Amino acid sequence: MQLDYFQLIDRIVDLNLDDKKITVEAQVPAAHTIFEGHFPGYPIMPGVLLTEAMAQSSGWLLLGVMKFERMPFLAMVKEAKMRGFVSPGDLLTIDAKIEHEGSGFAVTSAKVRVGKELKCSADLTFRHIPFPHPDLRVHMDAMANKIGFPLQAITND
Repeated sequence: MQLDYFQLIDRIVDLNLDDKKITVEAQVPAAHTIFEGHFPGYPIMPGVLLTEAMAQSSGWLLLGVMKFERMPFLAMVKEAKMRGFVSPGDLLTIDAKIEHEGSGFAVTSAKVRVGKELKCSADLTFRHIPFPHPDLRVHMDAMANKIGFPLQAITND
């Protein structure tokens, strides 16, 4: 993870566009300034960052389903539940699936696990629009390459 740049996904483990599901991994840094204040003597990953990691995972799924033609933006978080603490150094497995899509919006459900232990979950709503600026599309293509997005999954062969 690169918390300072809000790049919370390290790699895509599985992308199934037919089932509209994705699994990603993210390694929580063993040390980071964010843990100095959250919390001294008992460092834990902030829930807002866990929610963002679920949103980014869902976003990659939506980008794949929409064949990188539209950019998803988080619009609403519902039913977010923090179920356990995430510690520095933990390896997160994040699963997301599309529950509903249409009319420029999509709803996903996502969950974060450490090993087999569920740490948090949420239902997320996204608004998706054509890429608003060419630089954003270039950036997303570069990030897709960095995290191992299987671009062959979205080609029209």
